Amino acid sequence: MTPDPIPAHKPFVPASESPAEFTLKAIITGAVFGVLFGAATVYLSLKAGLSVSASIPIAVLAISLGRRFLNTTILENNIIQTTGSAGESIASGVVFTMPGFLFLTGGSGADFFNYWTILTLAILGGLIGTLMMIPLRRSLIVQEHGTLPYPEGTACASVLIAGEKGGDFAKTAYQGLGVALFYALLQKVLHVIAEVPVWATKQANRYFPSAQVAGEITPEYLGVGYIIGFRISAVLVGGGILAWLALIPLLASVVPGDTIALQLQKLGYLDNLQTAGGPGGWNPATHTFSDAAAAIYRAYIRQIGAGAVTAGGFMTLIKTIPTIVSSFRQSFSKSSINAIESEDALSGSNRVPRTEQDLSVRIVVIGSIILAALMVVLPQIPGDSLLTKLLIAVLVIVFGFFFVTVASRIVGLIGSSSSPVSGMTIATIMGTALVFIAVGLTGKVYEPAVLVVGSMICVAAANAGGTSQDLKTGYLVGATPKYQQMALFIGVIVSSLVVGATVRVLDTPTPDLLAQGITHAIGSDKFPAPQGTLMATLIKGLLSFNLDWQFVLVGAFMAFVFELCGVSALAFAVGLYLPLSTTLPIFVGGLMKAIVDWNAKRKGIVEEDADLGKGNLFATGLVAGGALAGVAVALLSVNESIYNGLSSLTLEPALGRALGEGGYMLLGALSFAGLAGILWRVAESRR
Repeated sequence: MTPDPIPAHKPFVPASESPAEFTLKAIITGAVFGVLFGAATVYLSLKAGLSVSASIPIAVLAISLGRRFLNTTILENNIIQTTGSAGESIASGVVFTMPGFLFLTGGSGADFFNYWTILTLAILGGLIGTLMMIPLRRSLIVQEHGTLPYPEGTACASVLIAGEKGGDFAKTAYQGLGVALFYALLQKVLHVIAEVPVWATKQANRYFPSAQVAGEITPEYLGVGYIIGFRISAVLVGGGILAWLALIPLLASVVPGDTIALQLQKLGYLDNLQTAGGPGGWNPATHTFSDAAAAIYRAYIRQIGAGAVTAGGFMTLIKTIPTIVSSFRQSFSKSSINAIESEDALSGSNRVPRTEQDLSVRIVVIGSIILAALMVVLPQIPGDSLLTKLLIAVLVIVFGFFFVTVASRIVGLIGSSSSPVSGMTIATIMGTALVFIAVGLTGKVYEPAVLVVGSMICVAAANAGGTSQDLKTGYLVGATPKYQQMALFIGVIVSSLVVGATVRVLDTPTPDLLAQGITHAIGSDKFPAPQGTLMATLIKGLLSFNLDWQFVLVGAFMAFVFELCGVSALAFAVGLYLPLSTTLPIFVGGLMKAIVDWNAKRKGIVEEDADLGKGNLFATGLVAGGALAGVAVALLSVNESIYNGLSSLTLEPALGRALGEGGYMLLGALSFAGLAGILWRVAESRR
């Protein structure tokens, strides 16, 4: 059978050449980057519910290290970024779903929130995402080269090719990294810079009770805002403004303190109304809260936000249904299947050029069977019987096959950052829950099983999107596909080892949290984990029927109204769910980007590749440095003696006495303004 003709394409490295590619130094370097960016993504996703693509930053750093120390070829640099990018994809999928184990009914899933379960689900989901992309590469990457741009993959190829030709891209990124680490030292260790400056009105305020403006003024949030741009960051902060400057003051005016306390008791935040403490600091003697805004946020706003995120995810999914249908149909059209069969028949033959050599489709089939078998026999997979675990395995393979195909084509059109992975995960959870209900598996005992399916599909879809971008990069630079696919398998396994450990360490409560009776840092104000909470909320509503539907529906219709107004409902909903202290500094970064773009337009400057601009590279360094510093401090804080040692270094009390509380907060705000000014100056000094 003759394969379909391949569109004319000349890779940067011709198939006739075979420079060093799949080498030990490339794999090790890529694995190290995967570990670092995976840990940073865990931290950022738990705090802000956002992640930033790692492929381009890793490619930039690989070029720099390769030129100075490793003497790598462009294909080795491509293997480095391919291996390393798996860390970000795995971390996103894990953090967006698996913290949900902590929030299931009556703690029914808390026992599964352990290192070995997280590791198992991450590896299985990641391998599924990579495995099922193997037969799709030829049809999506090669045959549709002219119709599916894969924007991040194309941009990453441009970085690698430009680096091969010359140029010092990494210098600016390293500068951002250094500035972020110095800022984080002042903020997280010495506490010269306030972590969360707050302005708030009192509950007794006659006109505007319990309004609150706060900002967690960290370098990683500033960098994220600059990278995602003004529009998305403005929608995010808009949701926060609605919550903290509209809904909370309104509820503070009309809902008595005892009613709020009863709602907190129902949600498990208070043991009873006679016990002091809980979110907002309940005082049973005065029947008031020391921080009514925090109490109302926990009692009502988070449930409203969860309803908005659910509706936003559904609407995102509905809008992409035409793309999903056409993606699935085109990916498995007769010509595509013929191409896969031909590719497999020629695998290992000398007639196959180096740039067209994929791993065999037989590996996909055998690998899928092995993964399904592991889901049945491994004790980390929840299930009260062999049949339940077999059902989980079948659902994972079926949903994985479908959504890997969908995710790959969607990211080819709109990019990984816009891929509706959350919508696909919600659809998976709903489909799985309905199957469970249909066969009579209802109640809280089956909630963890549903979340397991959703978790693995989320990891698989996120990794499939990243894998597609990597394969596009390889296609453009002239890589060997099978080596990229092998590198992705390695990246998935190595990154999963560290992602699971990072999640568990960050979940360890500090002595301060333990003193408040909080046994899990994840789910607290320190790490809100919005998507994980959403997944648990949805599963409980479907299987256990114990949701406060009135609050969820309010959020859902809010999201619907904003979608009608042409605003991204999902971005708005995430902003509504998260504290304003998270979205406000992100907005500042987006505002810096808007100012830089406006100034460039005014001067008639056209930046051909914004991803390689100094502003984006410096912002990338801010994200990496700030997030890694946060992870390092969290790791050190696990040990109580080290935590006490770090606490002894704080200068906050001395500065508070010298400047007053307001002056100390103002110093922090001015420091953040200075950091934003540095970002602006770097972005304006274009190459």
